[in-house]
Amino acid sequence: MKEILKKITVAIITLEARLILWRYKPKIIAISGTVGKTTTKDMIYTALTGSLNIRKNKKSLNSEFGVPLTIIGSESGWSSSWKWLQIIFNGFIRIFYVKNYPAWLVLEVGIDHPGDMKKTARWLKPDVAVFTTYGEIPVHVEFFDGPEEVMEEQTKLLNYVKNDGFILVNADDKNVLKIKNKSHVKAVTYSLTDENVDFYASNYQVAYDKETNKPKGMAFKVNYSGKVFPINLKGVLGEQYIYPVLISLAIADSIDVSVVDVLANLANFEPVPGRIRIIEGLENSVILDDTYNASPVAVHKALNILKEIETPGKRIAVLGDMLELGRYTASEHKKVGELVCDLKIDILIAVGLRAETIAEKALELGMNKEKVFMFRKSEEAIELVKNLISANDVVLVKGSQGIRMEKIVVAIMKNPEQRTELLARQEKEWVGR
Repeated sequence: MKEILKKITVAIITLEARLILWRYKPKIIAISGTVGKTTTKDMIYTALTGSLNIRKNKKSLNSEFGVPLTIIGSESGWSSSWKWLQIIFNGFIRIFYVKNYPAWLVLEVGIDHPGDMKKTARWLKPDVAVFTTYGEIPVHVEFFDGPEEVMEEQTKLLNYVKNDGFILVNADDKNVLKIKNKSHVKAVTYSLTDENVDFYASNYQVAYDKETNKPKGMAFKVNYSGKVFPINLKGVLGEQYIYPVLISLAIADSIDVSVVDVLANLANFEPVPGRIRIIEGLENSVILDDTYNASPVAVHKALNILKEIETPGKRIAVLGDMLELGRYTASEHKKVGELVCDLKIDILIAVGLRAETIAEKALELGMNKEKVFMFRKSEEAIELVKNLISANDVVLVKGSQGIRMEKIVVAIMKNPEQRTELLARQEKEWVGR
């Protein structure tokens, strides 16, 4: 019965969303990929706000529910039947009248199962499609025959881009780059490694506070059309923030939005909770909060960021399960264990049944057993992590959302009263789970 009601609700709000698009005809920027969709969506929104009347998905509402909800202009009703009835009623009203409906929508479009992208893209019909990164073993692969099928499903978005639209392609991902040759519309490329693209980033470095010598953000340069622009981002680290900047500037350039305005907006970008966000920790430590979700490619990138930070303290990796990997679960967790050893991370704390494989592989490769710890639940790891932290330590906390690694961050952050504004999943619907 519950599943039937879910399908009915999806059908109703999808119909309302389609009618709203028909009524107000906003331009649509749709984002596809297995890594980086939410950060990209938020960066585009920040970059173009003020220049355009624009709306984005809230948080990661990118599913068969999330996309229609964003178009309607409502948040999730969670498990409340009354809230869903209100959403449906509001959607009906907004078909006929909305004051100042957005001229642009920036929407991340997620998939879980075969056919998901086609179901959404065929009626969404974006003006701009962004393809981020797929990764060798993408998340959600357990519901497909293999990684190739996940990528094929993601790229179906291309088929529905309007003929006068354009796409943005990550030239650093060979699987994404293939999309360029299949495109029936203009393709704009971006890269961190290839200068022969439309938008190129160079000179990346971690920025440190002059007084404390702790990481405070990142700096790099963007090169395009013979011009070079310096970029400084506060409170974040890693290439997962560089790519969205390139994408945002590429879109702005393509639709004639002032680059000066975009750069001013990016200087005030607010980091996304749970995505390599720098947070002050206990005992004068630094937390790299990357707890929103986890896939193999994202975990590898996070560990490399942990390694590159200069510190006289310890580098501690607190890693939870990577979920929805299907038959690749064991092999991908083993690869993470290998990387922990290769990078010579000082302490490894594995959380979850699957993450035990990370610890076991690290031990097999010779990591000191006194530096490796295993727990089944995030709550069980809290006291150990608190006791291990000392001055100048850098602590990476990462895992799939089902393992709830943000609970560890709450316990080790210097100012836990700021958790609702800094951390992922702090809504009452999540905290009580």
